[in-house]
Amino acid sequence: MRRQLRAIDAKMIMGKNTHMKACINELMTEPQEGDENYEARMERYKPRPWLNIVKDQLRLNIGFIMTNGSLTEVKEILDGQVRAAPAKVGAIAPKQVVVPAGPTGMDPKQTSFFQALSIATKIVKAQIEIVNDVTLIEEGDKISASQAALLDKLKIHPFEFKMHIKNVLDNGKLYSAKVLSITNDDVLDMFTQSAGNLTGLAIEIGYPTASSAPHLIINAFKNLAQAAIAGNYDFKELAAMKSAAAAAPASGGGAAAAAPKEEEKPAEEEPEEDVDMGGLFGDDDDY
Repeated sequence: MRRQLRAIDAKMIMGKNTHMKACINELMTEPQEGDENYEARMERYKPRPWLNIVKDQLRLNIGFIMTNGSLTEVKEILDGQVRAAPAKVGAIAPKQVVVPAGPTGMDPKQTSFFQALSIATKIVKAQIEIVNDVTLIEEGDKISASQAALLDKLKIHPFEFKMHIKNVLDNGKLYSAKVLSITNDDVLDMFTQSAGNLTGLAIEIGYPTASSAPHLIINAFKNLAQAAIAGNYDFKELAAMKSAAAAAPASGGGAAAAAPKEEEKPAEEEPEEDVDMGGLFGDDDDY
């Protein structure tokens, strides 16, 4: 990681928290005449109030990465260096752990082990099989001995060794590391949505702003044109609108006129009715 960071002109600093705090205090303390190395310290001394923010972050296992370049590139380097890590008893889970359903490779004698963790199992081909996916550990939970033992038996390493960015310091302001996940497209989408909401609100209440003024003017012109047409009154702008509408092709009439007429089909001959032969063959004679 150090080699990759140097390639983008970034520098990683790791050390004892007490030593780094002592160095920061020395940088923040204004030299006094008579102090050791007074002249050398005065040459580099300047007020650095933001170093108090840096000093407050020196807790637990933490270090610094300093750069004037892209923070996104730094994050990509850190995220690219990941190693799988097993669950340790007593540790706090950094994320949710789900044990997938399926065969475990464990013999049926160890069924009681799963029963103690309330995990539904069945025996298939002389081995234990988990019936459904099971959420074994929730994020922020303390890992128990049975949970760690089960994950070890299943050869599941749910966690990872990597460097996590806690905060970002820029121009004396401390930001959450979540800002590094925001892209330019996200910013543009948020701005577009907010501008649309502002424009819609201004139009609804009739308040002119730089974004709503064009819509308000167009709506006012539409109302004026409708009133003029209803009152049979003309003005220059309306005349131009009428001429443009007259020049536009008809939407349905032309197509209907151009359509060929359906040829008339000759009327179908009605089927001849059966003619009553009136007892021609003597059917009506009485015997």
